[in-house]
Amino acid sequence: MVTEVMHSESLLYTIFLIFVGASILATFALWARQALIVGYIALGVILGPSLLGWVSDAEMIKNVSDVGIMFLLFLLGMNMPPQKLVELLRETTLITALSSSLFALCGIGVGLAFKFSLTESLVIGAGVMFSSTIIGFKLLPTTVLHHQRTGELMISVLLLQDVVAIVVLVLLQAHGGERSMVKEIFWLISAFIGVSALAYLLEQLVLIKLITRYNRIFEYIFLLAIGWCLGIAELAHYLGLSHAIGAFIAGVVIATNRISQFISESLKPLRDFFLIMFFFSMGASLDISKLVGVIWPAALLAGGLLLIKPWVLNRLFVYEGETAARSKEIGVRLGQNSEFAFLIAVLAVQLGVIGESASYVIQLSTLFSFVISTYWIVLVYPTPIAINPKLRIS
Repeated sequence: MVTEVMHSESLLYTIFLIFVGASILATFALWARQALIVGYIALGVILGPSLLGWVSDAEMIKNVSDVGIMFLLFLLGMNMPPQKLVELLRETTLITALSSSLFALCGIGVGLAFKFSLTESLVIGAGVMFSSTIIGFKLLPTTVLHHQRTGELMISVLLLQDVVAIVVLVLLQAHGGERSMVKEIFWLISAFIGVSALAYLLEQLVLIKLITRYNRIFEYIFLLAIGWCLGIAELAHYLGLSHAIGAFIAGVVIATNRISQFISESLKPLRDFFLIMFFFSMGASLDISKLVGVIWPAALLAGGLLLIKPWVLNRLFVYEGETAARSKEIGVRLGQNSEFAFLIAVLAVQLGVIGESASYVIQLSTLFSFVISTYWIVLVYPTPIAINPKLRIS
């Protein structure tokens, strides 16, 4: 009993440290015109084992933070109904494929230049292919996000990148599995198809009927959505996929239902709660002493991508017929690395696919890109935290 009470107090104390500390650093982040996630990661570094060591149970924090990633992918899935996915494929597949391939080549080149193995360089390339969905959405005014061409194009590219990121995570699981690579990929693809088919049947035969019958009881719909997300995520995990992939499938399956918009809005605060834990855990897992050894490749990689990504996306969108001003703005807004880089880096090192140094290169370069890109965006374009009051649009 005493042990249980101490454990409970330890968990409560950890949450107290995280959210009080996050509120303080978030204030400084806003003052410095940075995305809040930069403050969360910095807090993890400060309170984690590398510095103060006030939060030492990193595994517990990671387990809690994984729920945030599940809800993030669940909400992304709900914004990607199959018919919309087909439309997006037609509009931005070429841009997404070409740009992501070029960014991956940059990452591979930097990895090889700093004597990482071919496998590690490939993972570094995969980790820097994408742009941040969170920063892209958080720094885009609501009017632009939902009602203007710029928002539509950004959503198209980001959602397609997210699909590719899911594929990368599946391939990493296959590479790190106990079966042969071919058998592992076959099993994971079969599991993905099986979970998707079962989720679709359950949605048609059970879920949609429950939603239709009780759609006026919002508390029930909220509860049902959480249960649906966690249930499909656990099924996917049982079959060898990740919880995050299962949550993504759960979101896509119910994306065609009109109630998905209500669910999406209702779950955002819950998602944000767990995402704070996720980014804190990323910071807490960083070993400052090891970061020093990879600061040059990380800085070079981040700097190169911050120059290349906006330029490449700008040129591709102009080629597709968009205006020069819109193309340039989209390029700048999508000029950083993605939060998926952290997932890829952590999963790859856990599975033994890459070493810690390669993982830290991905994570540190992503952090650098977050800081510089955020400041660039808020300095020039309309955002909720713009430096210029005329650009401060919520």
